[in-house]
Amino acid sequence: MNPDSLRMQPKAVEFVRSFFDSGKPVGAICHGPWTIVGSGAAGGLRMTSWPSLKTDILNAGGEWLDQEVVVHDNLVTSRKPDDLPAFNREILKMFGESRPGSGSA
Repeated sequence: MNPDSLRMQPKAVEFVRSFFDSGKPVGAICHGPWTIVGSGAAGGLRMTSWPSLKTDILNAGGEWLDQEVVVHDNLVTSRKPDDLPAFNREILKMFGESRPGSGSA
């Protein structure tokens, strides 16, 4: 499902919001942050995305950065497929830090 359709699905938006509410790791690339915006979780978060989402993120109270990867708390975002190596590095690091028994909550 494309991100524009996904953000129109209440159950998908609730699912995303539940990850933020519980502090679980979240990763989004390209247009994926649209669902974060739709969930109401973007306020106060630094993130990146496909450039056309910049205004949506800013209007939702987020901070948009033009970087290959942005990590903010439990969120990892990237702009485009070319950024996947940096995205993968950071999301794998985050998953490793949130592993049971790793000493992180």
